[in-house]
Amino acid sequence: MPKIFEYLGLVFFFYANEHLPIHVHISKENLESKAELIFENGELLEIKFVKVKSRKGLGEVDLKNAEKFIKKYYLSIVKKWETFFVLKAKVSCELINNKVK
Repeated sequence: MPKIFEYLGLVFFFYANEHLPIHVHISKENLESKAELIFENGELLEIKFVKVKSRKGLGEVDLKNAEKFIKKYYLSIVKKWETFFVLKAKVSCELINNKVK
């Protein structure tokens, strides 16, 4: 379960047995949501938040912060996805302290 980013108390990560579409899990304390990244011609069109089975989802403020973060860092998320799932290599966690606007 590689952790890829920490931002405003949110932890962005993949499970080791993930599947397409490209997505990232986001947790904070005991809450968890999943964000699917929808692309067309290499451009991010939509971020679709999906409930994680048996887990209570993130609150509205945290989902908005996660969405802003993903919009800014989606290329890094995709690169980490490809590194971990396609190249079978380790990915590092980045701590982001500056608030995304």
